[in-house]
Amino acid sequence: MNADSMKNSEDVFEMKAEYDFSGAVRGRFYQPKKVSTSIRLDDDILLYFRKKASEEKTGYQTLMNHALRDWIRHHQD
Repeated sequence: MNADSMKNSEDVFEMKAEYDFSGAVRGRFYQPKKVSTSIRLDDDILLYFRKKASEEKTGYQTLMNHALRDWIRHHQD
């Protein structure tokens, strides 16, 4: 690779003066960090989520996370 072709390839990676983020989606690549914890739940709650998870072919903890996120979203000030 000669000096001219290296210079041209470096130009491609320069930052633009301005970017248009009007169509961007906030948090699109965000992956929440999973934390191991111990929690005590009523038996009927755990049975409900395990049954629902089995029907939907997903994990019951995933369903519980979704339910808690939904609750938080609807109860924020």
